[in-house]
Amino acid sequence: MWSGDDIYFMKLALEEAEKADRLDEVPIGAALVADGKLVARGHNCPVTSHDPSAHAEIMALRSAGAWLRNYRMTGATLYVTLEPCLMCFGALTHARVARVVFGAADPKVGVSGMLDTLAGANLNHRIAFEGGLLAEECREQLQAFFRRRR
Repeated sequence: MWSGDDIYFMKLALEEAEKADRLDEVPIGAALVADGKLVARGHNCPVTSHDPSAHAEIMALRSAGAWLRNYRMTGATLYVTLEPCLMCFGALTHARVARVVFGAADPKVGVSGMLDTLAGANLNHRIAFEGGLLAEECREQLQAFFRRRR
């Protein structure tokens, strides 16, 4: 099911999550890929940046936009260690990202459980969501972070 490229890029997202962890941020990382090439990376940093929108996905989109000099990422794939929230889903939709591959599911605020409802919202773009890539590694990274905080 998963290609070697999928695994490679998710491992880059896991590296980004480790950067967030070192900053005492919730360890979530993302990697944005276009035409088979890494375009941008991002990691969670809302606490250190004092910015509630500084999720890993948003940081990767901001970096990609600056690099590409375009706010559209048509055809791109975003790899992220945790299922995106609704805010990130909105940004990914506006950016026209084609595919999102996530590791660990987020049953509390993850958007994939809402996709059927959102499909009825007459959105101008649809994103393919695929979950579970390196899910155990992604989940363990998050669980270890929260264990240390308790």
